[in-house]
This record gives sequence, structure tokens and C-alpha cells, in this order.
Amino acid sequence: MVSPGPEQARPAPRETPGAHGASGRSALLRFDGWITGIGTASGTRLVLGHWPRSPFGPFSDVMVETAEGHRVLLAPTRRTADFIAGTYGFDEVRVVPVGVQTEGAHWNVDAGPLLTLRFTVGRRGPLGLLLRAVPGRVAASTACATAFDPLARLLLGLRTRGSAGGGRYEWYGARDLRRVTAAKAVYEGRDLGAMGPVAPPVLFGFGSTPRGPSQVRVTTTVRVPGGQRV
Repeated sequence: MVSPGPEQARPAPRETPGAHGASGRSALLRFDGWITGIGTASGTRLVLGHWPRSPFGPFSDVMVETAEGHRVLLAPTRRTADFIAGTYGFDEVRVVPVGVQTEGAHWNVDAGPLLTLRFTVGRRGPLGLLLRAVPGRVAASTACATAFDPLARLLLGLRTRGSAGGGRYEWYGARDLRRVTAAKAVYEGRDLGAMGPVAPPVLFGFGSTPRGPSQVRVTTTVRVPGGQRV
């Protein structure tokens, strides 16, 4: 069961006509929540998406990339798995319950019998303070994500917009940034070791998470071509 995050997420804007393939128009789908990227000493990198507000209702998912480059999606339902796998690239997709519990700065993630992840979020730095200063509606807009893209590339080596799978296009509207100060993960019964940088960058889509373990408060907007049923 997905619990609310540490900050109340705003309701996602309504989908445009055609979001479920009812017409030939493209649709803008918005996912409001948190993305957490963590590296480990084993070389396995983990990306948690926690979405209290989405077109599919509240859900969480985990993207795993091993040291060998094997990319795995852990998603709670076939519908969310199909949508995510149609937007990003994976070598393997597994449908398992993904539960997130928060206790202040402490996050507990369980993805069926495959993954347990525990991590602690610290204070925000200067960039987090800057992002927090931008009004939420502005920061969540595709226009702001487009304008911020050059700065994100310069400061973090990241992209906030780009082409996704299936002819889709995506924008990341960052609204906050905090460091992850501690993490412990067990994947398929193996302790992944000490927390480390997200290096090399993950290769699920057009961009990665920050190199340093961190959590981003984000509104992700995905433009889906007309006729695609989601």
C-alpha cells in the first residue's frame, strides 16, 4: 500500500481529451511526486518513483540497473508496468507489489520478495532552496522545465526534457532537491553494499538522476501521441 509522502502532493491536472485513445489528439499526462536515485558499492543503481498523484492513481515503482547494465522495472500493476515500459527502456519487467512507507526523513520501500530499500533524506542544499523558491505551478510547467534544461545540463549534467519511447515526449519539472544521507538495499537476496554515487548514469531513458544520491520533488509531464491507449 502506498503511503503519502512527507509533503502533500498537489492533485494532478486533468488529462486532455484522447488520453485513453478516445480521439486522435495527443494527451498530456502528469505524475506528481518524488524521484530518488541511489548508487551502491555493488555497482547496482536504484531509481524509486513515488507518485501520490498520477493518471493511474497513487503508485510507486523502482527501476534497477545492475553493474552489468541489466535494466529491470519493478511495477505494481500490469497497466503501470506497460505504460512505464512504453516510455523507458528495460531488459526485464516484473509486476510485484511496491510499497512505500515514510517516517519523517526515513523511507522504507518493499518490492515484493525482490527488493528492500531503506534510506534517509537530509537537508536541502542551495539548489534545493532555489527550486523551493519557485512557485509550484510555475516549477511544474513544461515551459519552466524547458527553460531550466540548459542550466540543469550545466550544473548537474542532466536533462529536464527529451524524447521518450513510443513517440512520447517528456518534461521534468523539479520543485525541490535533497541529499540522501544513508541507504541500505537488498536485491534478490543480496546486500548491495554501501551507498555510493549513481555512476555510471542509468540508461532507462534520455536522462539520469543526479550523480550524488538524492531525492527530487518533481512533476513529470508525458505527452502521449493520439491513438495510444494508456
